Amino acid sequence: MLTLFSYPDLFGVADNNPYGMKIYAFLKLTGLAFRHEHIVDTSKAPRGQLPFLVDGDLTIGDSDTIIAHLTARNALTIDHELTPAQRDTILLTGRMLDDLYWVMSFSRWKDPRFWPQFRDALLRTHPDLTVNVLEAAQEYNFKRYYFQGIGRYEPDAAYARGLADLHVLANNLPGTGFMFGAQPTSIDAAIYGFIANIYFYDIDTPLKQFVVSQPHVVAHCCAVHERVGGFI
Repeated sequence: MLTLFSYPDLFGVADNNPYGMKIYAFLKLTGLAFRHEHIVDTSKAPRGQLPFLVDGDLTIGDSDTIIAHLTARNALTIDHELTPAQRDTILLTGRMLDDLYWVMSFSRWKDPRFWPQFRDALLRTHPDLTVNVLEAAQEYNFKRYYFQGIGRYEPDAAYARGLADLHVLANNLPGTGFMFGAQPTSIDAAIYGFIANIYFYDIDTPLKQFVVSQPHVVAHCCAVHERVGGFI
């Protein structure tokens, strides 16, 4: 059976990282059976990053690579009817979400207004975690942010970047249904991975304030959440 390795759940979301949640949602939407292992240690992960998938003798990292592997290996049809232009939209949206990731992460680990809430929620939900482990992860993330660039921003400037991404996403999501119609495709799993990790979080960041102000974005998130059906 397929095994998905990803970060722990939080606030009722199956993975507190949007990329792991993206793969979780994709697996659920396509009906593939899988086990879900929540881990924190990334030392055995490809490129030292989560999520990764074990499929028999294969270990696959990177969310887009995982989706491509699962689609080819299982002849999945979730994106079968998409046009070339729609496939281009998937790529462009995915790259925008990659940019949003850094602002989301910044809001949890670096912004002193929200870090204590995030830390305490993790400790309450996962008693096996310790303050020392989380502080070490925070220090590691500070280094990542600095070299990526977002760590050199003041909070308001960082959020302006993330809010610009969310504005574009809101402008491109239809008022009803999913991105390309009545049935979800892989891009809906990706969008859900990010928006669920903003909307369902009990932390009132500027990103969440924007999301809750967009009823159709919330409706899209809840529609995918209903199809995903909880978490394992």
